Amino acid sequence: MKVLVIWRLLTVGGVNAGWRNRAIYFKQQGIFTEFLYTTDRGGLHIMDGVAPVYLTKDENKIVSIIRNGRYDAIIVVDTADAYRWLGKAEFDGPVIIEARTPEINKLSPHIKDFRPIQPATIVVPSLYQKRLASILTENIPIQVIYNGVDTSFFRPIAGADIHHNTPPTVTAGKKVIGWIGRIDRRKNWKLLLRIADLIQKERNDIEFWVIGGAQSVQRDKFAARRIEQKLDDIVKWFPVIPYQEMPHIYAKIRETGGCTLATTRGESFGNTFIEAMACGVPVVAPGVTSLPELVIHRKTGLLFREGHTREAIKHIYRIVDMDQARYEKMSRAAVRQVQEKFAMECIAPRYTELLRTLVGKVKYP
Repeated sequence: MKVLVIWRLLTVGGVNAGWRNRAIYFKQQGIFTEFLYTTDRGGLHIMDGVAPVYLTKDENKIVSIIRNGRYDAIIVVDTADAYRWLGKAEFDGPVIIEARTPEINKLSPHIKDFRPIQPATIVVPSLYQKRLASILTENIPIQVIYNGVDTSFFRPIAGADIHHNTPPTVTAGKKVIGWIGRIDRRKNWKLLLRIADLIQKERNDIEFWVIGGAQSVQRDKFAARRIEQKLDDIVKWFPVIPYQEMPHIYAKIRETGGCTLATTRGESFGNTFIEAMACGVPVVAPGVTSLPELVIHRKTGLLFREGHTREAIKHIYRIVDMDQARYEKMSRAAVRQVQEKFAMECIAPRYTELLRTLVGKVKYP
């Protein structure tokens, strides 16, 4: 079987990380994936060696790719223009819609009107996102299929196996709090800086690593505010980290007894949370949207009330001040939860069965 995934943005975020993992698994099952994007936001390297990638805004080229690709099914991720392209290409196979944007006003244009095509189904990555999509659509089945993580890649790494000589390096005596992802309004980097500012006034044994954001829309505002607030000593920024290095980033955080922090206003899923937990790193995050489906409060991490700066700080302190035995217990629980609920071999079979049912293919042995 051969499928095409269409999305506007080639980023290093959760959508593409999730599809990278699926494509690897699909190939093992005899399903070959290709990707079509219109805009590169620095994510091309994560697909290197995984699957063919088309990157173009030329509508004629896009229509030609669809028409000549001989695809058994096409998956469209939050890209309303794709319905026009599919119509022009006269694609008559099953079309799956993935609804991934967690903000109803931004999701609406992509799933309110599917003309000239009729989707076979809508796939969402969380129960929260199913509730959101159900507000905007009717008479189209909606299925929840969580993102999966490759637990042979994202796993606890210890000792000499960690890339200690590769940036970023841990400052002696510091506990590391990782903040990973785009720098934009929804990720709420301003709350991150408020948290860091207060912690800097109270302690000298914590530093923050901001990972990513090189091509984010608010990167310049973040950089300026970080300097204005004199936070460059406590908030270290690493705009470009290769995806292949991320397990080692998490390993360094875990080695210090730190955690990852999210300040997001909302997520349809949240790959960085399960990646961190798969590597044994507890998560501190707001208890909003899909996040309570991923992080078990007091077991694999801690959830704070949205916008409550002091509560977020309290949870950070609770983790970094744990004794070794309690920290290891939370770390092991995080790994176990991902292995049991979000490992690719647990999640991806649902998607492969969906594809085979829609395409009408005989099951592979």
